Amino acid sequence: MSETKPSLNFIEEIIEEDISNGKHAGRVHTRFPPEPNGYLHIGHAKAITVNFELAQKYGGKTNLRMDDTNPSTEKTDFVDNIKNDIRWLGFEWEGEELYASDYFEQLYGYAVQLIEKGLAYVDDSTAEEIAAMKGDTAKPGTESPYRNRSIAENLDLFARMRNGEFPDGARVLRAKIDMAAPNMHFRDPILYRIKHEHHHRTGDTWCIYPMYDFAHGQSDSIEGITHSLCSLEFRHHRPLYDWFIEQLGIFPSRQIEFARMNVAYMITSKRKLMKLVNEQLTTGWDDPRMPTIAGMRRRGFPPDAIREFCRRAGVARRENLIEIELLEFCVREELNRTTPRVMAVLDPLKVVITNYPEGQTESLQIENNPEDESMGMREMPFSRELYIERDDFMEDAPKNYFRLAPGKDVRLKGAYIIHCDEVVKDAAGEVTELRCSYYPESRSGSDTSGLKVKGTIHFVSAPHALEAEVRHYSRLFTDPQPDGYEDRDFLEFYNPDSLEVGKAYVEPSLKAAQPGDRLQFMRKGYFCMDQDSTPDKPVFNLTVGLKDAWAKEQKKV
Repeated sequence: MSETKPSLNFIEEIIEEDISNGKHAGRVHTRFPPEPNGYLHIGHAKAITVNFELAQKYGGKTNLRMDDTNPSTEKTDFVDNIKNDIRWLGFEWEGEELYASDYFEQLYGYAVQLIEKGLAYVDDSTAEEIAAMKGDTAKPGTESPYRNRSIAENLDLFARMRNGEFPDGARVLRAKIDMAAPNMHFRDPILYRIKHEHHHRTGDTWCIYPMYDFAHGQSDSIEGITHSLCSLEFRHHRPLYDWFIEQLGIFPSRQIEFARMNVAYMITSKRKLMKLVNEQLTTGWDDPRMPTIAGMRRRGFPPDAIREFCRRAGVARRENLIEIELLEFCVREELNRTTPRVMAVLDPLKVVITNYPEGQTESLQIENNPEDESMGMREMPFSRELYIERDDFMEDAPKNYFRLAPGKDVRLKGAYIIHCDEVVKDAAGEVTELRCSYYPESRSGSDTSGLKVKGTIHFVSAPHALEAEVRHYSRLFTDPQPDGYEDRDFLEFYNPDSLEVGKAYVEPSLKAAQPGDRLQFMRKGYFCMDQDSTPDKPVFNLTVGLKDAWAKEQKKV
């Protein structure tokens, strides 16, 4: 039997039809055009994956082009982070990165062409007056009193705008289309505005800057982009995109829109993310609670998992809300396959093995990952004094409790079976120490004791353990759609308890760990060493827990 061919998404259908028709000689060329005014987020990860993987599938190319047309908000630091994020996700763009500012002279020339054709004019109206002129969807707009200036006057004024003769806001260049058009974007849109601000690449060469709707399509055309993939909110901009290309007679790039990535409990507005940073509700753009690529990387999300999440979310024509549990599932699935297991005790309870020789230490061989034997083994010290998890002991244990309890046996992972002989408490009745005995013949791998135990718990050797800081992260917002309410501020749903900092004892092998290393703390979750770590004090971020709520729910369906 032949294998079933995977179904195509609607963009793949368009591309395959174009290739079969010989359009652009079968060439596929996409682009990713971020504005360098903040860090990339999960929505950008989706756009990156779609653009680069579609081009790869059809033997094409993908450009990286910075949409740097607003000097007020753009920084070289943001440019550098964008490039780093894309490469970290596993993609490489065609040639050097490009910039809309590379085309400022050519875009200016296009604007002059529109003026010469009687399709653009300089307007002296204020921003408020222009907004009022546009009308609304129920009534047509009104024409500007400057709309019928002569071509010669418009060319002169536009050149003087470029030369810096007018202050910010004094004049704009507008397209002359149709003030009664049902599509509001056709009601004489602004093409250029005056901004006397230093640009991160062109310096003070320019004091007029093109608007997105004018720069976007023309930049695509200059680069010969065959399939210009945008998020769905730009669908009403497409007729204007096509109008500019038609009037200028340039390469006919095609804009195609798909649903943006909306993930429950996350926001993808850079303006709102910047507000979180500026109001110090997070520690920065790369805070592990942020939905930025830098934040997810710092938290320990693998790039393969993010790409897989984007693939599973799919390419849709309509907006939808993706469960955050699917993202966590993809992360957990990848980490389960690729991370070494280590022992860490997050809520320590001391255990003294009274019949183990004082001062003796022995080295145990522990597997690094039972899912992958090629990851080998590591040495783990065992001594008379240990730490176990407090919740692995219960003083009044029910019959079906298989961890440690008075008079009961349990196996220590990779080590011996121990028996709880005595419980030590402080004056307040709090359990402070367990005194246990071990069975010398019960060592893992060479057990001749004949004992049968159902429970296995992890531990660390107290004299050898490293003290570490552990940062437990939960969702940054309490509502699955924090920015989905017109009458409520998204910060109303900010979770002030989204970060809890605790202390842990970890096995000494983690002395060799480096920031960015991902690990599974046995029976506790997946963690990543943070960049704040020092040789004396490692810091670990909780990436995701072991519990897989999403997969469990899928089984019910």
